[in-house]
Amino acid sequence: MDETSSKSEGKEIDEITLRPIELTDVDDFMEWATDEKVSQFCTWDTYTCKDEALDYINNNAILHPWLRVICTKNRAIGAISVTPNSGYLDSCRAELGYVLAYKYWGKGIVTKAVKIVVSNIFKEWPDLERIEAFVDVDNKGSQRVLEKAGFLKEGVLRKFRTIKGRSRDMFIFSILSADALQDHYNYLRLLCS
Repeated sequence: MDETSSKSEGKEIDEITLRPIELTDVDDFMEWATDEKVSQFCTWDTYTCKDEALDYINNNAILHPWLRVICTKNRAIGAISVTPNSGYLDSCRAELGYVLAYKYWGKGIVTKAVKIVVSNIFKEWPDLERIEAFVDVDNKGSQRVLEKAGFLKEGVLRKFRTIKGRSRDMFIFSILSADALQDHYNYLRLLCS
């Protein structure tokens, strides 16, 4: 994927870009991966050492089918991924995930990153029809991100995921390729009017 950007309204963030993660991002990665405020709703445990992070980046993140770091001025401040489902019956679906360093919360950065991903991933993966996101019922910020990015809250999945040793209720959100296409047409119509 080519580097893609979006202008931000915040004073600190002029532009965000998405690019593949690199081993040299490890120090930036550690900023969010070692922060318990960031990892509290994540399935992974808070990182405690750089070697763990290097191992994850090298053996998982770089090899992931679609994982990008969210950058400002080429500095990684978070990550976003789309994980395709496997198997014939589920190949039309993929799961969205994201994480952002705490000091950048509340600036609309992840919402912009999600919109960039949605506007591109359906073109990159033409067989993809649906992107799903699972959000802890207590994670209000992430719910707002998805709603602002055009995702539909479909319902609650009771005791759906185990996070930090506790089974959790999760909201399921989705966006369809047809929804994204309609949003694109509506945007173009607005520009032309």
